[in-house]
Amino acid sequence: MLELTMAAVSGPDSGATAGMQMADAPSEPGAVLRVGRDTSVCRLGSPEDWLFVSRVHLEFLCGPEGAWQVTWLRGSQAEPSSEVRLIVGEYAQPLAYGGSVTLPRGGSGELVIQDRTAPRSVNVGFYHEA
Repeated sequence: MLELTMAAVSGPDSGATAGMQMADAPSEPGAVLRVGRDTSVCRLGSPEDWLFVSRVHLEFLCGPEGAWQVTWLRGSQAEPSSEVRLIVGEYAQPLAYGGSVTLPRGGSGELVIQDRTAPRSVNVGFYHEA
């Protein structure tokens, strides 16, 4: 099972969040969870006017062995207007535009979609059951 929580954060005070959203999916091959502005295809939707988030920004996909990976999908622009960081414990790494990373099994962490032009972000927490 993969469990996701998402909060939209704006302003200089990181405590200024807009509603928390949650989604989960069983760890079955081919299961998908998406994060983005287009709520017709995304289980977790960011504010529609936050254009630094693509229509479909992040895709979580369960592979054949029950392991989940996340991909920052390439949008319509050559250069993104955001940055994505993966944080697991004390370890943080940037996620490349169009890149993928496997999530730790039995672990938790956070993906932060940071606007490059304003103090706002979309924070997606995850828990991947063992």
